[in-house]
Amino acid sequence: MNDMNNREELIHESGTIRCSDAAWAEARRRADVIGPIADQETVASTVAAEAALKLGLTERTIYTLIRRWRESSGSFLALIPVISNGGKGQARLPEEVERFVTLAISTIYLSKQRISIASLMKVIRAECRKAGFRTPATNTVRARIERLNPEKVTQKRQGQNAARRFQAVEGHFPATTRPFDAVQIDHTRVDIIVVDPYTRQPIGRPWLTIAIDVYTRCIVGFCLTLEAPSAVSVGLCLAHAATDKKPWLERIGVEAEWPMTGKPKVIYVDNGADFHSEALRRGCEAHGIRIDYRPVGAPHYGGIVERVIGTLMKKVHQLPGTTFSNTVQRGDYDSESKAVFTLAELEKWFALVITGPYHGEVHSATGEPPIARWQRAVEDAGEVQWACNPRTFLVDFLPVVRRRVQRQGFVIDHIVYSSNAVKPWVARRDEGHRFFIRRDPRDLSRIFVLHPEEDYYVEVPYRSMSQPAITLWEHRRAVERVREQGRRQVDEETIFRAIGEMRSLADKAVATTKAARRSVARRAHLRAPQAILPLSPPASGAETVGSIKPFDEIELW
Repeated sequence: MNDMNNREELIHESGTIRCSDAAWAEARRRADVIGPIADQETVASTVAAEAALKLGLTERTIYTLIRRWRESSGSFLALIPVISNGGKGQARLPEEVERFVTLAISTIYLSKQRISIASLMKVIRAECRKAGFRTPATNTVRARIERLNPEKVTQKRQGQNAARRFQAVEGHFPATTRPFDAVQIDHTRVDIIVVDPYTRQPIGRPWLTIAIDVYTRCIVGFCLTLEAPSAVSVGLCLAHAATDKKPWLERIGVEAEWPMTGKPKVIYVDNGADFHSEALRRGCEAHGIRIDYRPVGAPHYGGIVERVIGTLMKKVHQLPGTTFSNTVQRGDYDSESKAVFTLAELEKWFALVITGPYHGEVHSATGEPPIARWQRAVEDAGEVQWACNPRTFLVDFLPVVRRRVQRQGFVIDHIVYSSNAVKPWVARRDEGHRFFIRRDPRDLSRIFVLHPEEDYYVEVPYRSMSQPAITLWEHRRAVERVREQGRRQVDEETIFRAIGEMRSLADKAVATTKAARRSVARRAHLRAPQAILPLSPPASGAETVGSIKPFDEIELW
């Protein structure tokens, strides 16, 4: 065979054909890939797909080449590209151009650099001009790419984790027979930049925690926050699912129906650290919710929630300030300069999308809209397992701090909390008891203190009732602002003064800047009745808030 390396005229099953040096080299390249796998008794589709990616061919062509290799007893001459005379109503690319396109796709496009098709065309165009050939049309190259295995393309360009969604086969998930039998929960970084409601400057991408009912495919709750995923965001999401959403929808100004309210029997989650936290485990135990973790190597167990996240992100990509899925898709789009959505506005947008298009359109897996499947399932079942006490459901998942009571009350992050209920504890403060306290990062105007002798929480407000409700995010920004001003002393008075100044700036901007119009609505959100209403000691014989025990570890928001 060595003396044939430079021959241009080769004998093939179809007769004598002309073969250029380039075609000869391509045949040898194919032989390096096809030869080893053709020796296997059975070639799995995954192996064929990998070979297709390496050679820039379709899986069907790979199997054809394997057959030719075997029939020719391992001669790479059988792998020489055959020039077609053209197909039905369509001309084919010249062999040299086809080779340029194939090599460019396999070595440049299918790489972690993730260049765009436009950039790929520049490379192909340069090679064609150098060789004196006419450049193929962009649609022709795009068609070659679209024929490739999507899963393998994603794996080559974005990595194995990104390719998991192609393995998410919903039908493999354990069967359910009614709503809230099983709920899948997962987090994602939202593909959009949000702006600060006061300065209107970009503050980054928020996190979305979402819960979907497996049986009906309804989204039963979500949580949107600027903080990284934690047991708290899972708890907020579960509380949203377990609480009547009508007051919340009215508060954010959304006229829609979202009747999915209940407590899941089982939540299916991945193996992230946030889902293994003691806070989440104890919170679920307090309400009889079982946690099932996704089996290792079984991505299809999370396929339902991952697909709905993908669906929502595609809609997010239509909003100003989107970051798209990657830098290639974003191109030269300046996400930060285009950003206009505050966190509150984005939360409202998600509510509109979920209660509108998502719940109202036919779901491909069930063949009916999620809202219709929910209504029918509830009618058939007669009831849904409601949360035992929706008003206090969230408390068991809130961040925990431990403090000794002082003469003025409880002091947390420079803010004093006190009420008449605290006075008996103040009288016994010399005992040194560290109280188990929870607080809602969305509203710091109150804390929930576990009674030292009973099994319920006592709500304790600001000592200074005139102070406005604030969020933990505002609190942190205010502390930063005070320290930026060179002031070492940080106390309650300086914190609320700084927050007042930031809000004043936003109020003034409303008159002249359309982008700042939502800041007042943000404060109205804090003053409005909360989803978790004030707690009080249970009446005699009344149901208490589960078996509440202090956590072993403090979870920080």
